[in-house]
Amino acid sequence: MIPEKLARKAEEFVDSGAFFTELAAMVAYATESSRPEGRLAIEAYLDEFLTPALTALGCEVTRYENPDPAAGPFLIGTRVESPDLPTVLVYGHADVVEGQAGRWSEGRDPWTLTAEGDRWYGRGAADNKGQHLVNLAALRLLLADQGSLGFNLTFLLESGEEIGSPGFAEFAAAHRELLRADVLVASDGPRLDATTPTLFLGARGGLGLQLTADLRPDAYHSGNWGGLLRNPATTLAGAIATLVDGHGRIRVPELLPPAIPPEVREALAGVTVAASPGDPVPDEGWGEPELSAAERLYAWNTLEVLALGAADAERPVNAIPGSARAVLQLRYVVGTDADQAADAVARHLAAHGYPMVDVQVLGSFAASRTPLDDPWVRWTKTTLEEVTGGPIAVLPNIGGSLPNAVFTDVLGLPTLWLPHSYPGCLQHAPDEHLLVQIAREGLVLAAGLFHALGRPPADRPLPTHA
Repeated sequence: MIPEKLARKAEEFVDSGAFFTELAAMVAYATESSRPEGRLAIEAYLDEFLTPALTALGCEVTRYENPDPAAGPFLIGTRVESPDLPTVLVYGHADVVEGQAGRWSEGRDPWTLTAEGDRWYGRGAADNKGQHLVNLAALRLLLADQGSLGFNLTFLLESGEEIGSPGFAEFAAAHRELLRADVLVASDGPRLDATTPTLFLGARGGLGLQLTADLRPDAYHSGNWGGLLRNPATTLAGAIATLVDGHGRIRVPELLPPAIPPEVREALAGVTVAASPGDPVPDEGWGEPELSAAERLYAWNTLEVLALGAADAERPVNAIPGSARAVLQLRYVVGTDADQAADAVARHLAAHGYPMVDVQVLGSFAASRTPLDDPWVRWTKTTLEEVTGGPIAVLPNIGGSLPNAVFTDVLGLPTLWLPHSYPGCLQHAPDEHLLVQIAREGLVLAAGLFHALGRPPADRPLPTHA
């Protein structure tokens, strides 16, 4: 149970406006990892904001260059209170997606945090600056209240998560001793919904595929050549329909996961998705019909068409286009052989009469999760339920992708993700926002969890980690 004084200080930090002020300073850095100018903002953010914030926690702070020049550096703060104490690894990412200025409602500037009702609008407010601020503030409040954390801290921030975390796995493998810990505690992605505190244990993987039907360099008159020349757009539409049908069901066996494990099915029983006001209503008859909505989102694979085009749909002409292109994305769970997915798609298309469609991989995130029966999961669920006084949703993984595999597969850590956002936060889109009530509750939850990690109850000692 979190000390009442610490819980009040956490709530006051949000209610007083101090959290908003600090987050506004963070949002003002246009840390877009996909833009060259964003790299300069990332450097400034690491040097001017995050380094002082970690130093204030008594951390020794070091910046490490990324082994992949496609992404920016890593920042690590370490605070060692005693070699005999457990070590908690905390993770966040300093980068954001493109600001998309000019597309936000009411003339909002993505780099100016704007308070409207119960929402704080700004790029990075939810993904991920608001979330790593919750953890920084919780640690700061605990240190001020108790005089020590009660555990050793390693706080890791990367600056390329939004472009696929290039170099992260290589960096972790080369710095295993530096990142050695008992458990990962991190915050990213959404809760189950706006009102349900959530603990998730991993992430679905993501694999980007580009399909191209490049049949000829020129377009030809549809009246003179229609019926004689293969239409690349028609070809590509037919090819895609053999991969995923018009009802969202995957038709390539190699792209499907193994059967849902009983423990995962049990964890998702009764879980309701899309339950927040303003969420779109899930479509009836879409996806695998025998699965619940929660199983389709958290325990199954989906193949989505993200973009599809040929010629100019805004200004069509009477001509058969020469080429067509589509970008697809496979979201997949643990157990899927994603390394063979592109070859499987190419073989499938050839077998169905579409050998002229080229298949290329655009990038990927690995799927991973900590087992639901891991002792750290049970310990943390019980701790968080004591802090909040209510139930905690435990998800095997979120539907999206995160570099969780770096922690589970490279570093061998149990991973506990305590998110402080919700599915309707519009991350990656105009009008991204953080809900005030989630920031307030999240700070209490984070402070309570860190307090219990440093001062576990006598009847619930910390799990051991080999």
